[in-house]
Amino acid sequence: MVQFLSSLLTLVSAAVAVSAAAIPIEVSADLETRACAYTCGTVCYTTANINSAVSKGYSLYKSGSTLGSSKYPHQYNNYEGFSFPTAAPWYEFPILSSGAVYSGSSPGADRVVFDSKGALDLLITHTGASGNNFVSCKKG
Repeated sequence: MVQFLSSLLTLVSAAVAVSAAAIPIEVSADLETRACAYTCGTVCYTTANINSAVSKGYSLYKSGSTLGSSKYPHQYNNYEGFSFPTAAPWYEFPILSSGAVYSGSSPGADRVVFDSKGALDLLITHTGASGNNFVSCKKG
């Protein structure tokens, strides 16, 4: 009987260890998709939000098309002097706090900036900036 209980305990311990190991991986992946990759003012943008905005902006850029009265995407001149990981030219495209992809309506305060190859450079916002200037959004 003791050997049976010992074997059962070993089996249960192994099952718990396997179950516990699997849980953090699933939770971690789920948290990553919901975590703030950037925060503009008080608005949290996930990697998925950012990728959607860059993808739409870059697709329009490549096709020579624009949206809205400000004709997004349009070239971003970096008057503020941000440091970007890629070389100019850069383009700005709205990223919406609602999570929807910009389709030509009000662009809101926040923008993704990407290069001519579609690589994300930075998120910028009018929130907290003076006039029509931008400030960088906080990464992470």
